[in-house]
Amino acid sequence: MSLWIIYLGVFGCVAALVVVASSFMKGDKEAEVAQRLTALTGGKNKGAKGAQAENDLMAESWNRGAGAIEQAIANHLNLKLMFEQADVSYTVSQFLTACVVAALVGFFGPTACGLPAKFAPIISVIFVFLPFAWLIMKRKRRLKKFGAQLPEALELIARALRAGHSLAAGLNLVASEMSNPIAKEFGRTFEEQNLGTPMEEALGKMTERIPNLDLKFFVTAIVLQRQTGGDLAEILDKIGRLIRERFKIFGQVQALTGEGRMSGIVLLALPPMLFVAVYRMNPDYLMLLFTDDLGKKMLVGGIVMQLLGAVVIQKIINIRV
Repeated sequence: MSLWIIYLGVFGCVAALVVVASSFMKGDKEAEVAQRLTALTGGKNKGAKGAQAENDLMAESWNRGAGAIEQAIANHLNLKLMFEQADVSYTVSQFLTACVVAALVGFFGPTACGLPAKFAPIISVIFVFLPFAWLIMKRKRRLKKFGAQLPEALELIARALRAGHSLAAGLNLVASEMSNPIAKEFGRTFEEQNLGTPMEEALGKMTERIPNLDLKFFVTAIVLQRQTGGDLAEILDKIGRLIRERFKIFGQVQALTGEGRMSGIVLLALPPMLFVAVYRMNPDYLMLLFTDDLGKKMLVGGIVMQLLGAVVIQKIINIRV
């Protein structure tokens, strides 16, 4: 019973910290919307004294309302930007609540399934990171699809420019003719410049939302062309061909490193599967890893070595093109 009390106490402290962090990070959505509309509709032209007073007020409210937990999360993990890049409608508080629920399921699930209570904290910690893994995978999938759509979008804008349309009309054409996610991002950029935001600034915001190197080449080419002149359609065609050639080389690299990726998956999955198999056949044989001091050190060492091996294998097979 005392062991359960310790587990529940530790888990309660972690859950309380997560709830405190979510309450700090709710924010004022109306103020955020008003600030975005003010920036888009020319609110930047207010007097210097009024702007300075507003900045002082915002800084004072931040210092008064933000805690150490919120500042740490904002400095190391920008969840709002990740939500925007993954195109999910969750708030930070809702996402952290999902993490708490997953931790509760991981804590009480093993006992309900008949596993020993000593596995509950380990499985609970694993379940806490499941929402983060889902968010990272969704973000990665969306960015990958955006990169695959970019060459076709550049060629579409180049054809629109040759037909006599403006760059803004080319962005609108991409938003109306292509599918998400590139249609949504280019459509948002088109709407921002329609509301008065300079084209360079609107494109710069798109590069912040979509961390794609080829997109940065596209935005840089547009900025330079608007400053120095030149044939923008030809530049976009060359960038599109460059991206397609890069995809071709990347496909060849993926084919050559396929064996290494499969070997990494097998090597990383073998110890946990072997652990489960041995536990099902002879549980007492594995209990020494949790009861003996040397067994605990060996278990921690094995987990650390597994993580280091995963990092090393990822570095070997991750070849940038």
